[in-house]
Amino acid sequence: MNFNHTEDRRMLSDMLKRFVAEQYGFAVRDRIASSPEGYSVQLWQRYAELGAIGALLTEADGGLGGSGFDIAVVFEALGRGLVVEPFLDALMAGDAIAAAGTPVQKQALEDLLAGATIMSLAHAEPQAHYELAHVQTRAQPDGEGWRLNGAKAVVTQAEHADLFVVSARTAGADDDTDGISLFMVPAGTPGLHVQGYPLIDGGRAGDLTLVDVQVSADALLGRPGTGHAVLERSIGKGMLALCAEAVGAMDAARDATLEYLQTRKQFGVPIGRFQALQHRMADVLLEIEQARSAVINAAAQLDHPDRTTRERTLSAAKYTIGRVGSLVAEECIQLHGGIGMTWELPLAHYAKRLVMIDHQLGDEDHHLARFIALAPQD
Repeated sequence: MNFNHTEDRRMLSDMLKRFVAEQYGFAVRDRIASSPEGYSVQLWQRYAELGAIGALLTEADGGLGGSGFDIAVVFEALGRGLVVEPFLDALMAGDAIAAAGTPVQKQALEDLLAGATIMSLAHAEPQAHYELAHVQTRAQPDGEGWRLNGAKAVVTQAEHADLFVVSARTAGADDDTDGISLFMVPAGTPGLHVQGYPLIDGGRAGDLTLVDVQVSADALLGRPGTGHAVLERSIGKGMLALCAEAVGAMDAARDATLEYLQTRKQFGVPIGRFQALQHRMADVLLEIEQARSAVINAAAQLDHPDRTTRERTLSAAKYTIGRVGSLVAEECIQLHGGIGMTWELPLAHYAKRLVMIDHQLGDEDHHLARFIALAPQD
């Protein structure tokens, strides 16, 4: 299999990396990440103009790509700059609408691709502990529509999202795979309450409480009770995106650490000449390449027709990223010494983001167990 990027992907990668380097320096990123909005409206629209949002969806859905490698290219570039704009939920919520929506429902993707709207996936719940099928939020028929009650946790940009894709159970027990449905719920719908807060690694999220939220029949995505398969595919793409973002962040942390080892002096020589530090840095470089290989494999298998092969590969990549990301964060900080922990140094923020990526969409313990559970049975 040829893993070399197409010319279009190489151009997109180079353009995004250059844009992030020139327009999204650390001072700009820090200001945006800690702002009341948690993202930049202007930059979100600029990313749309560059095709970064369009690359996440297929041409049939109005996008420019949508393949595993398209997603990986975009998020690796974003990871190098610790970009906080809501790309991850644009990918997952947009993909869910593209996969299950009617032509009328898919019209919402036009504003997303233009950078004129924010979409968020409201699926995780306080007691779910990464289990995809754990959905306690309930949706009951109400006249010609539906009435939703429940709670969702850590919804990205919940305060500023224009549209939520909400998972709710229309049948079955709390942990049943069958019976999960997806609904398009506009922000400001009566009964939809948002409690926002800043995230430790920058940006904002919020918890949703749904109290007798009434939506029309055309808010339902697909047939009732069939949302689990859609969620699995959309969140699988989100897992790949996080893994690629982590590789970009690791590359940036590596470059900063190498530069420090070559310039910081002790006993009149750069500390990078000390053999013990060379060995530690060599281990970091090898682990980053291992993580990159896992992402490439996951991108290649994203559209595999066999569900077990696809999901097992994604879990393997997420487990690898969780393990390697923590190692890179710890080693790069230790190789810097005390300065590595300071707020003013970008490295501390890369380390924080790498640690938090492990906890998004399932940590390494969860995905190691999932990888084992998905093993072919003899």
